Parts: sequence; structure tokens; C-alpha cells
Amino acid sequence: MNIATIDIRPVLSVLGFFLLGLSVTMFIPAIIDLIFNNSGWYYFLVSSIITSFVGLMLFLISRGNKSELNTKSAFLLVTLSWIILSMFSSVPFLLSTNITGITNAFFESVSGLTTTGSTIIDDIENTAEGIIVWRSLLQWLGGIGIIVSAISILPSLGVGGMQLFKLESSDSTEKLMPRTANLATEIIFLYILLTSTCAILYWICGLSLFDSVNHAMTTIATGGFSSNSQSIGGYNNFSVEYVCIIFMILSSLPFVLYLKTLRGKTSALIKDEQVTGFFKTLFLAIILITVFLFVQNNFELHIPLRQVIFNVTSILTGTGFTSTSYDQWGTPAIIVFLAITFIGGCAGSTTCGLKVFRLQVILKNSGQVMNKLISPNRVTNHKYNGENLTLDIVESVMTFLFIFFVTFVIISFLLSLSGLDILTSVSAAATSISNVGPGLGSLIGPAYSFEEIPNFSKWVLSFGMLAGRLEFLTFLVIFSRSFWK
Repeated sequence: MNIATIDIRPVLSVLGFFLLGLSVTMFIPAIIDLIFNNSGWYYFLVSSIITSFVGLMLFLISRGNKSELNTKSAFLLVTLSWIILSMFSSVPFLLSTNITGITNAFFESVSGLTTTGSTIIDDIENTAEGIIVWRSLLQWLGGIGIIVSAISILPSLGVGGMQLFKLESSDSTEKLMPRTANLATEIIFLYILLTSTCAILYWICGLSLFDSVNHAMTTIATGGFSSNSQSIGGYNNFSVEYVCIIFMILSSLPFVLYLKTLRGKTSALIKDEQVTGFFKTLFLAIILITVFLFVQNNFELHIPLRQVIFNVTSILTGTGFTSTSYDQWGTPAIIVFLAITFIGGCAGSTTCGLKVFRLQVILKNSGQVMNKLISPNRVTNHKYNGENLTLDIVESVMTFLFIFFVTFVIISFLLSLSGLDILTSVSAAATSISNVGPGLGSLIGPAYSFEEIPNFSKWVLSFGMLAGRLEFLTFLVIFSRSFWK
């Protein structure tokens, strides 16, 4: 095995920097525990020391390195970053009394960083405030990480058709960002602004300051961790739900378009094909479920429309907040919810899943194929937001879709081997690779946690969450033999 083509030094340097940053963030929940007079502050202090030590060692090992990341190193960095950060983020969970066992600690950590929102904590109200903040903070940090990756790294690597979103222009003066560092700075500023605004509105609507900040972080990250065991529905507050709907949608749109809008291109959001496709999908799902519930109840809609809008928005955006047990709405509603679980929001946002643009690319390509059958000599050239849909892009999207559904089938099969029923296995697989959060059924449904499923299933789902968050190919490519040649 020859790994000479991979320069590990810049990878170690960046990993060391990330771990040092993670160790600093651990002081936030430690301070929260001190404020609330919880003994858990000690767990975060110990975790911070361990994390900073390893990070410093990695940084010192690669000291003096001036090498730049090549393609293989970038793939390795992206994958290792999420795995290693998940490992060290799990240390506070492992040391705390709220979560028992390495499996549960790692599962909760992965679910947090990947902004999935699946949890093994049943009674969150009796959980230490520091742990609650740490869960929310992990999702918030994971949201930033995936936005920057989706905009600056994945397009360059050509993962799953993300080439469509390269930050390039024929006129160099029109480039959105000259460097990744500038991009990250502006994204973080916008991210903080949205989070702060969301928190203030939650507070105005009646949530406590603690709950407002926690829910703001997980809303903007489309993560779904809540400080209430009944999620948003536990507050029974209409205004809170509407605020949540607005910010879940805002977080599901490409952040790069917000930056363009702030630069004076006010039509950037309105004219974007992916944005219009997202809203069409959202409205269609809401209409389908509303019509079914209307007919099912003999033309008397007993379930408020806001509950339909809230839960459809939550699942489509991959947030995973719940306001009611929507898995009790009937089989047709369950089918719609399962379908939108796979879809997700827009590329370049905190959302996950297949992404709207991939479905649009497939539809455009399918239309082109059918036109060819009707008119073999007809020459067509499809575009997406002004960019030509090249064969390379279409092939990347098709490959992504194939791997996505193959992974879904494999994970579903493995979950069934551990004794889970078909609905639980299928919905758990879907929610893990799509990074949504709640599943369906009586075990992992909206009203339940993942605490009761076997440890084997939790490791399988952890793998699924990481693979889904990293757009599959980014994660799986390092396991291929050709990568190491």
C-alpha cells in the first residue's frame, strides 16, 4: 500500500487546530454548569484538557509545514475532521451521569455534530444544563461546518454534482469570495446574526432565555435538539412554532445567496431554481397531507393546519422538531413524511438529504432522454441556474443517488438483523442518512428517543449519519483501494 501521494502533515495541522478550537468551546457549558451550580462543570474541564492536549500534539507534529492540501488530502481531512471531532465531543457525555456507555455517548455526539437530532436522552428536563447547552452547541458548530464545506470544499472535489456551486465567475470582480477564509468569516457573521435574531424572537414569544438560546442554535443548524422532552410541541405556543417555521426555512436556503443579496443582487434568492424548487416541494407536501387529513376526517380538519405546516417544514428541512405525533395521522401521511425525509433542503445550507438540486437535475435529464426518444435528431442543452448541465455533473448526481439508496438498503437490512421491525428499520435508516432526527413507529417515533434500540443499531446509525452528512462519496472514497494508490 502506497500512501506517498497523500501529504498527512497539513491534515494533522488542521485537525490540531480544530481540536484546540473544540477544547475552547467546552468552557461554555462548563460556565453554564457553574452558573446553575451543577457539578458537571468538572466533566467539561477534564474533556477540554484532554482535547487541547491531543490538538496541541497534532499541531506541534506538523509545525513548520508549508504544504498545501491536494485533492486526496482534502478528502482525508474532511472525513477525519468529522470522525475525530465526534470522538472528542463525546467525552463530556461519557463522563456525565446523564448518558451511560461509549456507544450512547458517541451516538449523541455524532447526532449533534451532523445536525441529525436523534437522541438517546428520554428525560431532558432532568439533564444538567451544561449537557443541554453542549448538545445545542455541537449542532450549531456542525451547521457552520457543513455550510463552509458545501460552499468551498465539496464543489472543488466534484462530490455528487456539487460542481454546480463553484464560486467562480467569468469576471473576476464578480467573484463572491476570493478565498475560503473570507467566505468562512462572512458565513459565521451571518450565522451568528440569524441565531441571535431567532433567539430574541423566541424570548419575546415567551420562552426562557435559556430555552431561547438553545432552540435558536438548533433551529438555525436545522438540528432539532430541544431542551424540552416533547420538543417544540411541549411549549404549546403558537407564536414559537411560527418563529421556528420561518427560521427553519431561512436556514434551508443557500447561505451564499444571502451574501449575494447583501451585495445588492436582490433577485438572487427569487430567481434561483433550487430555492423555487424547495418551496414547490414544501407546498406540495403540505397540500397532500392537508387534503388527506381533510378527507379522512369527513371534511372536518381536526388537526390544525399549523401543525401540518410545522411538521412538514421540520422534516423537509431535516430539522426534526415535532409539535405532535404526526406518525398517527395515517399511512398516506406517513408515506409523504418518509418521502420528504429523503429530499432535504438546498445545497449550501445547514440542511441535508438528497438536496433539491439533485432531484431537479434528474428531472431535467429525464426530460432530455424522453425528448431524444421522440426526436432522435433533436439537440438539447439543459441549463441549471445558467450553468450547462454537463455529462460530468449528471453522472456525479446519478452516482450519488445510487450510493445513497444502496446505503439506505444496507443500513435498513443491518437494522432489521438486530431485531427491529420493518417500519423502525426503514425510518431509522432514512433519518440517519438524511440527518433528520425522529423516525417513525412506536420505538423511535416523534414521541420517543433512540435509547431502547440495540447498541449494534446505534453504531450502524452513527455510520449512516456521518456518511449522509459528508455526502457519502466524501466519506466512502477513503475506504477505496484506489484512494491509497
